[in-house]
Amino acid sequence: MRVYVSFDDTDILGANRGTGKLVRWFTERLPEGCTTWGVIRQQLILHPDVPYTSHNSSGCAVIDVPDASYLPGLAELGAQHIAEHFIDGSDPGLCIAPETADFEPLIAFGNRAAVEVVTQDDARLAAEAAGVHLSGHGGTNDGIIGAAAGIGLTAGGWAGRFVEYRVPLREFGAVTTVGAVEDAGITVVAVDRNVMVPKPTDTLDTQDWLRPRLWGHRPVAPVTGAGPDAWTAIGKQRGAGGGHVGDGSGGGEERGDW
Repeated sequence: MRVYVSFDDTDILGANRGTGKLVRWFTERLPEGCTTWGVIRQQLILHPDVPYTSHNSSGCAVIDVPDASYLPGLAELGAQHIAEHFIDGSDPGLCIAPETADFEPLIAFGNRAAVEVVTQDDARLAAEAAGVHLSGHGGTNDGIIGAAAGIGLTAGGWAGRFVEYRVPLREFGAVTTVGAVEDAGITVVAVDRNVMVPKPTDTLDTQDWLRPRLWGHRPVAPVTGAGPDAWTAIGKQRGAGGGHVGDGSGGGEERGDW
């Protein structure tokens, strides 16, 4: 059974950890028999009415578990994980949804949260309609908004960036081949003007590590041409720009956290 576990709003300005690290650390403590398919960063709206540290992002771990009996334990583990890493001033939220949930309300909510300001009540209504776990764990509990949206966007299958995958993304090295990436289950797709089909033997500059997108419910590495039989992956991390800063709370930051 596949389960979506989403966290948001777990840091404050200047913190040494945020949502990205929290989600990745969570996948390192899963019960025996559970495996991580991927951890996906989701971008939510940037708006003056939304308090966030730098990028207003949430993180969703997609986990394969033996059966539904693991769901209560994952909820308990998620709450414990937040409590252990809680930062005063943050407003963390947790959302957990099995693959058997009715995802349509969460997908609709996630699509809204990506482009407009939504509320805690909107998040609760979506979670209730979907029949999934949603809980706040401190501060204003505003993190339930991003946590619910993170699952909706991930379940929708056409948004987000992988920060972890079942094959560690950082282990590909600075330069690899298209074939090595595709053998790991990641589709390589050219997005430049000519959109040629990359060959398995072509070289691929990962720019230190791949950042596949979630496209069509699967990991896709968009690349651009870098010369004959050579490609460069897009999406290299940039420094945390000076986005709007609200009350110091908000989604995980880009300072190496993702």
